[in-house]
Amino acid sequence: MNIVFIIAGPTAVGKTDFAISLARHFGTEIISADSRQCYKEMKIGVARPSEEELAAVKHHFIASHAVTEDLNAGSFEKYALSAADAIFREHKVAVMVGGTGLYIKAFCEGIDPMPVVPDEVRAKVTGGYAQKGLIWLQKELQQKDLGFWQVAEQQNPQRLMRALEVLYATGQSILAFRTAKRTERPFRIIKIGLELPKEILHGRINLRVDQMMKDGLLEEVRSLLPYRSHNALQTVGYRELFEHLDGKTDLETAIANIKTNTRQYAKRQMTWFRKDPEMEWMSPDPANIALVAEKR
Repeated sequence: MNIVFIIAGPTAVGKTDFAISLARHFGTEIISADSRQCYKEMKIGVARPSEEELAAVKHHFIASHAVTEDLNAGSFEKYALSAADAIFREHKVAVMVGGTGLYIKAFCEGIDPMPVVPDEVRAKVTGGYAQKGLIWLQKELQQKDLGFWQVAEQQNPQRLMRALEVLYATGQSILAFRTAKRTERPFRIIKIGLELPKEILHGRINLRVDQMMKDGLLEEVRSLLPYRSHNALQTVGYRELFEHLDGKTDLETAIANIKTNTRQYAKRQMTWFRKDPEMEWMSPDPANIALVAEKR
């Protein structure tokens, strides 16, 4: 049976290096499960793999879409299943790597079809978040969809925006469209979670943000100002610098906010992945590549 190795974990833990080494071991290809690295216009702020890394192993879902396109877990599921099918024509093993938990879940288990959200509704929600922030999203859902609010990832703006879009578009809670029915896949899935001690991970996050700034993140964000209302840019590393360019914060504060918000995001990622009983945890030590490969 064909196999997909899932390499998951928080941002900056070392997933890219680990996945590339594993893919090279099997002579196969990688499917990215990152909801932002897929956008052509976003490179530095999403820690997209380097040109050398992309040349070492063929990647799917990297710089594959325009920032103006609205993607979600459902569209990722279709893309990733098609990519896996293409890989399996030549290889018995595929590698998926990323930190977007809902995308990985959609690929592994399927996802309930969601109602179409009109562009004007999506613009209303993303615009409200951009102007009023996370507190506005939280209050809207707490007041208008208490059932969802009580089980929601309350610090995750992407999940809250999606729920609010569905509520505005249909008048129903997003919970009404969830069936929890799992779709079986015609291939074996092996899930590997990478982790590091908190203080080490936080140090790596801080260093990564500093390097992003040296690499030109502010200039990248400035070039994306015309697209700032799109959902793709309502994310850590971009929103904080938009606020700086708006004159709301100085650059030092914006950078500090990116580091804080990235650490909080990493914590949410770990909370999500820790709930998966199928995830086997280990450090990103290269020596563990052989251990993972033996699970085939």
